[in-house]
Amino acid sequence: MIRRTVVVKLAVPDERRDNLRETTERFRQAAQLVADRAFERNDDGYVITSKTKLHHLTYQQVRQATDGLNADLVCAARNYAADSVKGVISAWQNGKYATQPTFTANTVVYNKNAVTYRDDHCTLAAVNGRVTAEYILPPEGENPQTTYLRNDEWELRESTLHYRDGEYYLHVGVAKDDEPLDAEGGTVLGVDLGVKMIAATSTGCMWSGGYLNHRRREYETIRGSLQQTGTESAHRTIDGIGDRESRWAEDYLHRLSKALVQEARTHDCSTIAFEDLTDIRDRMPGAKAFHAWAFRRLYEYVEYKATEFGMSTTQVDPAYTSQRCSKCGHTERGNRPKQERFCCRKCGYEAHADYNAAKNIGIKHVHAGQKSPRGRANRQLALKSGTLNVSDEFSSAEVSA
Repeated sequence: MIRRTVVVKLAVPDERRDNLRETTERFRQAAQLVADRAFERNDDGYVITSKTKLHHLTYQQVRQATDGLNADLVCAARNYAADSVKGVISAWQNGKYATQPTFTANTVVYNKNAVTYRDDHCTLAAVNGRVTAEYILPPEGENPQTTYLRNDEWELRESTLHYRDGEYYLHVGVAKDDEPLDAEGGTVLGVDLGVKMIAATSTGCMWSGGYLNHRRREYETIRGSLQQTGTESAHRTIDGIGDRESRWAEDYLHRLSKALVQEARTHDCSTIAFEDLTDIRDRMPGAKAFHAWAFRRLYEYVEYKATEFGMSTTQVDPAYTSQRCSKCGHTERGNRPKQERFCCRKCGYEAHADYNAAKNIGIKHVHAGQKSPRGRANRQLALKSGTLNVSDEFSSAEVSA
């Protein structure tokens, strides 16, 4: 079974936008109630992860607390919360730090009973009755909407409604049975994240975090001064500054995510691989809560932008990616004598440390794919000039890349 996601912008009637907004808020509330109950634990002290148990424990309470929320959305919120709770438990089992889920995203999960698909529009379950929203589609051609949405070979399945920048987008899940030979193949773009260099790719592109960090420090200085003032007016100003900072940071990360996706498109990549973000603040020197938030937000933006072009995103275990030589594979702490430089103590390969790490992140995903059923290497890493396959064979005009 092959699964893909296609993003469709929706034209929502002005008179129904408040209904969708209210539906989003109640969906979040429903998911939070379920997650909170899960963490109240069973009599044996274990966090509850069973969807069936959570259904019996929470359904009536959630229906009453979210009056007007469609029954199918209540069930979808329960499943959404249960999956998030399972993610926390999985992190604990792997020795990673994770906390009880808190739902803040403007997202609603629609199962097939809660959404009806038509050729040019869909209807969505919502407060005060179903909302009819027309699709805003590009002209037919080489785009995901034509490939998946307008193609009868793909079955339309569960979708997720997102609200971003004043617009609604439906992330439509599609699937089909016939799996092509190289469904797990394609070219991978590795991405390394950092404080000084916010993003570096396996193709050699880098985006400095200097501007982001500078603006962040400016806002911190202003807030500190206002907090010392302590007046009611100062506190109102602090709230306003927080809103302006959030809007600025969101815009910056949107533009960066667009650039990353464009880099992946330039190199004909089908997958963009990031390091696992679960405990990134703990293992990254100099990272603050703001950076952890920014990395998660950047990943989310890349994820939904990538789906528009038929690309997927993934996260890989970052262990030793900063110490491993991306050329010969030798791994030791001494390979990184300085924060920004990598120098292999075995083969002498030198490169920017973040570029080397980005290649290692991509290489991990390439090797995770191993080989296709017919024994062919079916993943490859995008480099500055050419590619590297699972057998460490370069297809490059510049093999030193």
